[in-house]
Amino acid sequence: MQPTIKRFFDILFAALALIFFFWLLVPAWFIAIIDTRTNGIFTQVRIGQYGKRFKIYKLRTMQVDQNLEGLQVSRLGQLLRNFKLDELPQLINVLRGEMSIVGPRPDVEGYYDLLEGENRKILELKPGLTCLASLKYYDEYALLNEQSNPLGYNDNVVFPDKVKMNLEYYEHQSFFSDLKIIVATSKFIFKRINFRH
Repeated sequence: MQPTIKRFFDILFAALALIFFFWLLVPAWFIAIIDTRTNGIFTQVRIGQYGKRFKIYKLRTMQVDQNLEGLQVSRLGQLLRNFKLDELPQLINVLRGEMSIVGPRPDVEGYYDLLEGENRKILELKPGLTCLASLKYYDEYALLNEQSNPLGYNDNVVFPDKVKMNLEYYEHQSFFSDLKIIVATSKFIFKRINFRH
């Protein structure tokens, strides 16, 4: 897909999505503020296109666990995660040109920026709100928590599989493939909503 076409689509989609989901974003933000006793916004440095670092925006879903004296996903935070409402602020990242609607999910330093050889082609892509790998590992947080060695499982199983899937996307990307991924993402979310009702 030509970069100009993809960028035009990203801007149009993100602007319409912000308008359409504004009624969900504002209440979700207030829930995050009350639930986490913070400003409700989570920011973190992620690796973007060509290895450039940028600050990602999400609704905060973790709060201090008084017993464990650490952070854990709250019940309300898990609700926001289940329906991907915590990801809505990333539409701002899309408008800023740091992200795309479809593309590899942005990771922290120490992963995509360390890729070698053919795998580094992935860095030519803008990170996205959704991709086939993110659908496959939709509940990655829970999956890793089930492992005896979460970090090792991520580094040796999950991340290499994501690289493989994202490299396949790189090789076959097109406007229609992006549309298919967006439709698949929408169907997946609606299925989860119906399942929980």
